[in-house]
Amino acid sequence: MDIDAIHKALANPMRRQILAWLKEPEVYFAEQQHPLSLGVCAGMIDRRAGLSQSTMSAHLAVLVKAGLVTSQRVGQWNYFKRDEEVIKAFIDQMQL
Repeated sequence: MDIDAIHKALANPMRRQILAWLKEPEVYFAEQQHPLSLGVCAGMIDRRAGLSQSTMSAHLAVLVKAGLVTSQRVGQWNYFKRDEEVIKAFIDQMQL
């Protein structure tokens, strides 16, 4: 676990918002056609945020690099979901 990368990822309000959305994907992305068990399609996250695809891609890359989010490619689409184990380990580490 890279504590510094996690702190960097959490320093940005949009990245914190993405993590909040991914915590309850059934609330924020219910209209997704593919099962939410795959994660949330990058395009759905782009639309919710109202940011360009390239900006959102950069935010998602930081979250993936920090280990807070995992990505899975299915066909031409990328799906993202929170890595709850890493998030829990980070919270536990901060409570020392």
